[in-house]
This record gives sequence, structure tokens and C-alpha cells, in this order.
Amino acid sequence: MHVSTRWMLAGLCLAAGCSPEPQDSLEESRPGTVESAQIVANSLTPNGLAMNGLAFNGLAFNGLTNLGLATASFENWFNSNPASVSHMVMQYLVRCAVPSGQSRTWTHPSTGVTYTWTGGLGLTPAWAGGTPATETEEQIITACLGAHVNKYGVSMQISLVGRDAQGTLIPTTSSETSSYSQKEATFYGNVFRNEGLYVCKDPLLKLNGSQSTLRACALESQASGTSVGCPPIVITGTCGGGTNCSPDSTKQFHSTCAYNGNSYKTISARIRPEDVYTCGDGICQVSESCGTGTSPSSCLADCGACQ
Repeated sequence: MHVSTRWMLAGLCLAAGCSPEPQDSLEESRPGTVESAQIVANSLTPNGLAMNGLAFNGLAFNGLTNLGLATASFENWFNSNPASVSHMVMQYLVRCAVPSGQSRTWTHPSTGVTYTWTGGLGLTPAWAGGTPATETEEQIITACLGAHVNKYGVSMQISLVGRDAQGTLIPTTSSETSSYSQKEATFYGNVFRNEGLYVCKDPLLKLNGSQSTLRACALESQASGTSVGCPPIVITGTCGGGTNCSPDSTKQFHSTCAYNGNSYKTISARIRPEDVYTCGDGICQVSESCGTGTSPSSCLADCGACQ
């Protein structure tokens, strides 16, 4: 399914205190209503993953329904971060979990502000329907959130492939598969249980020293370890082999990946070939910097010499 995403898990802002995009900020005047747009952009900067706080806000132990949000633990979690950031976390959590055409609404008991979060992918039908989240559902949501990472905070569209928590394929079209033909990376883990968030690069994606992409959290040059640009995401190398990732029966993506003795359900991302940028193409991309060389971090031809 094609998504225009905006995100490194909104919670990525929580730890480092980055400021959300203006369109996601909240007016200080109260009361009021804040609604998520039907289409969102993939542009939240990863500044420190705090999504493990979701393990304590009661969401996993309640159904993801309006009634499930009406708990003191959820209010306490929401209040523990800036309202604009908590709103953003929920915006993308609901978008991953709840089907398109549905929404979740919560009115802050103290401020009177009503938040409406719109569904999209519907990856966890049971949890969205009111039952406590299963471990599989936690893994699928973790993977979906991780797949929405965008290091540079600039809008970029991606295509997500995989299966929902009930094993149903995420629907795609031949046009989408054709346009988003570059396999990028596979995401997995479980932030609800503080087991971490991991990513492996697809073996078919090969970037040379002059190439870059906005999706740098998954595609950094480092072979493995905690991502330099997007901590605490852990890069586990190339999918398959040492990452113990198993292909789905469709052979189009990896269905599970193992790490630290745990096996996780996954979500994979595809990008458009034109979203891989090359130093020397005459355009100074956000993923490129001034300098005297030919690498993205020092691209004279596109960005000029540093002043």
C-alpha cells in the first residue's frame, strides 16, 4: 500500500525535544478541535526514540477504541510530552493500526481539546476492534512506525509491503509496484516491550559513494550497530544471512526477522528509483551538503563550496 508518511515515529521527537512541523502544532487557545489530514507527509525528524513509553500508557492493554483511550494512564502519558508531539505519536499509531474510513477521537479532560486521529493501513484489526494487543500486533505496529522514518524531515512517499497481524497481504496495485520498484529495507522489533527497533537493508539496494536518499535511517553507510543518524534504531546489516530474515511465500518481502533470540513480524518499504540522488546531477538535495568532493556530505557539483 502506498503511503505518504511523515515520521520517524513521532515519539522520536520526544526524547530530544525537536519541534514538529507547523501543520502538526496545536494552537494555544483552548478549547478546540485538531484533526489529522487524510494524507500526511513523511517528514518527522528522528531525534531520539521515546516510543517505548507506549508500553506504559495502557494502550497495549486496552483495545484501540475511543473507550480504550478514556483512561487515566493514557492521559498521564499524553501529558508527559508536549501536546503537539503526543498528538503526532497518536496520529501515526492510529494510521498504522486502524482501517481507512475509521478514526479515533479523544477529548483532553483538562484542556477540552478534541483530537481526531484517522485510520489508514488497518494492520491490527483485532486491537483496533477493542481487544488487547497481541505480541504479533505489537510487532507489526512497531515495524510500521519504523518504516515511516525520515531522517531529514522532508516529505517523501514510500510503498509499504507485508502482511497485517492476521496474515493478510497489504494490498498493492501493479502501478504502485512498478513506480515503487526499488526494494529498500525491512523493519522489525517491539517498542511496546522495550525490545528495540531494527532495520536491515534489502540486498538489491546498492548505493555507491556518490548516492544518497532522504531515507537515510535505513540506508546509512555503516554496516551495523545503532544508527548514527537515527538512534536508537539498530542497523542489522543486509536482510538475510546474518540477520536471519525469512522470505515470505510471495518472495516479495521478508516475513520474519530474528534478533537477540526473538523472532519478529516485519514490514518492508519500497521507494521510487528517482528518489535515490546522485552528487553531480546538478541539484543540491537535502541529503547533500556543500564541500569540495563528490560524496553526498561534500558535493561540490551540486551544492558548491562551503563559505
